[in-house]
Amino acid sequence: MKSILPAKFLNKMESLLQDEFESFMASYEAPRVYGLRVNPLKATVEEWSNISPMRDRIRSIPWTKDGLYYTEEDRPGKHPHYHAGLYYIQEPSAMLPVELLDVRPGHRVLDLCAAPGGKSTQIAGKLMGKGVLVTNDNAFERTKALAKNIELAGVRNAVILNEEPSNLAPVFEKWFDRILVDAPCSGEGMFRKDESMAADWEKHSIEKCSVMQRDILTHAAEMLKPGGIIVYSTCTFSPEENEDQIAAFLADQPEFTVEPVQHKHGLGAGRPDWVEENIASKLGANAVQSLEGTVRIWPHKVEGEGHYVAILKRSDQSIVEIDVDTADVDEEQKYPIKKKAKGQRNDRLVRGGKAPEVEVDPAEVWSTFKEQHLNMSLNDTEQTVIFGAKVYIGPKGFPSLDGLRVVRAGWLAGESIRGRFHPSQALALGLKPEEAARRVSWRSDEEEVIRYLKGETLFVDRDKLILQSGALPKGYTLICVDGYPLGWGKYADGMLKNELSAGWRLV
Repeated sequence: MKSILPAKFLNKMESLLQDEFESFMASYEAPRVYGLRVNPLKATVEEWSNISPMRDRIRSIPWTKDGLYYTEEDRPGKHPHYHAGLYYIQEPSAMLPVELLDVRPGHRVLDLCAAPGGKSTQIAGKLMGKGVLVTNDNAFERTKALAKNIELAGVRNAVILNEEPSNLAPVFEKWFDRILVDAPCSGEGMFRKDESMAADWEKHSIEKCSVMQRDILTHAAEMLKPGGIIVYSTCTFSPEENEDQIAAFLADQPEFTVEPVQHKHGLGAGRPDWVEENIASKLGANAVQSLEGTVRIWPHKVEGEGHYVAILKRSDQSIVEIDVDTADVDEEQKYPIKKKAKGQRNDRLVRGGKAPEVEVDPAEVWSTFKEQHLNMSLNDTEQTVIFGAKVYIGPKGFPSLDGLRVVRAGWLAGESIRGRFHPSQALALGLKPEEAARRVSWRSDEEEVIRYLKGETLFVDRDKLILQSGALPKGYTLICVDGYPLGWGKYADGMLKNELSAGWRLV
């Protein structure tokens, strides 16, 4: 491993770490650790551990109650519980930024550089379905993985965007309670996990990343409420992208201060002595020293890869923070959409996108599907959102999405195709089992689970179906493993047709 590390990187780290450099280098010969985070939208750690074949080999990650170390041999990504969204496989250090964001149910939260979505799913687990999560990435290709991970986790209160921060700032001015900036960086902390990062280090210019990070932070500040919190994080050791970045931000944004973090569990202090002199002189000695309250995660001190995290708090807590779940839900909706059709009965419906060239209204098709196949209703903060032929469940009181690139306008329920409603995988994974009119569940060690995940048609006895009161034993059926949703099947006369699309199947 040491042989592939760039000489320029090694020289820099030796200069920075001095007496610690030898211990730092020894960490590259140590085996990397593996982590997963249990999804509280689905289960607690205890509930999942009780049904997991890994229960005797997992260990707690000290800085998060939902995080666990596992052994490389376990291969949790191949287990049916992964396909049910019961956990997300995540590098242990990467779990810290969201823990420090202090997300609470009801908050409005922005994950500004979100792909592939691990931290967004962690935020969603803190919100517990209350409030709203806007998860964004400026690279369209990366939003595909982002959307899939949000859907896999069963998140019902997220809007997914594909925008530059500069385009979001005027739309969401001072709107968010919490913002995560997991900034694009030179990736020095990931060299042990991914050797290709070391090989490409020169391409990910520190100078280029620093300019990008400065711009992202500036726009993030424009979107934060007074009294709100930004957490800035990177997976690099470079002071230019860490302490320098925060010092320059504080110099430009005097209403922000560093919220100090307790340096326990092996977490290291920030290094104010590494701040460039010209930046330090603009900020002042006391503010520079406050950078000691930021966090450095060193691979020779903890079981995890290299990270940096800073909590930035905006002043003026006298401003009352609006809870999205108690805000005035009768205010005019600001979706960029057509006015309600004359005679439209649904007062929780907004429309956007190009209208489908069909005679049947997607809203009516969705309503019929719900009556026949679901046992759920919208709460006071939700509304049905129609974009073209697609049906979403989105948050009320949301700013206009006019002109923005929208990946998901909310929880994707499905799509109207030729007058029939086709439920999405996102709908299946976001439902509670009892919200389906009919369901069937197998243990994770039963062969039917793997056969379902491979896309096979199954033959199921009628008495295996679990029916809600009044439901007919025919139609869309929620397939579950150990009681947790996996996807849809279509049941009729003992045959369960597999409705799992190719992109969600076990390969």
